[in-house]
Amino acid sequence: MASVITLYQALHQGIFDRLKYLDGIPPLLFRLILAPVMVAAGLHKFLNFEDMVSWFGNPDWGLGLPAPAVMVFLAAASELVGGLALLIGFAVRWMAVPLMVSMAVAAGAVHWQHGWFAIAPGDPDTSAAKVVAMAGIPAAQASLENSVEVGKRVSAVKSLLKQHGNYSWLTEKGSFVVLNNGIEFAATYFVMLLSLFFTGGGRFFSLDYWLSRWAGGNVVGG
Repeated sequence: MASVITLYQALHQGIFDRLKYLDGIPPLLFRLILAPVMVAAGLHKFLNFEDMVSWFGNPDWGLGLPAPAVMVFLAAASELVGGLALLIGFAVRWMAVPLMVSMAVAAGAVHWQHGWFAIAPGDPDTSAAKVVAMAGIPAAQASLENSVEVGKRVSAVKSLLKQHGNYSWLTEKGSFVVLNNGIEFAATYFVMLLSLFFTGGGRFFSLDYWLSRWAGGNVVGG
């Protein structure tokens, strides 16, 4: 048994000790995914500032948040500046903090009431909720029941469009779905940002890394 463990450790170290020089690739990929999302969100808020202020502040059809102009500016600035910083890998750990706050606010104030899924699954057999429902979670079972209803409605829409519309043209850019607008994307981005908060921008592929080397130590957060 001891020899098996020794062999495993030798194999493990032989492979993964060499891979550590590539450990900057996952943070780079996270940054490349997150950066355009954040920049686009920030630009949208700035370009539609008055409309965003109305939505943030209105308690009837909006979010009902206090000081909406300040909230919009802070959210837009953190997304725009933070997204650009992620792109070049500068102050990644610092920038991850306001972006995580922005994602947490978005999840809680905008998406929470709609549950988890960004797009409502129309087939309960392929829904991720099925695995959770097996553990006896009531919300997951309700999600599966909702999937059945979603599937009925999507099927009805497709049937109507096939009979009365140019279905091939209508679906040329993608199939029809029911937008659920849940927390899925906000939560996923939050987890990615949390990972960057702990790892930094990554070895070789971030400005933080090279600034840290130039400074003679890990003082920038690479």
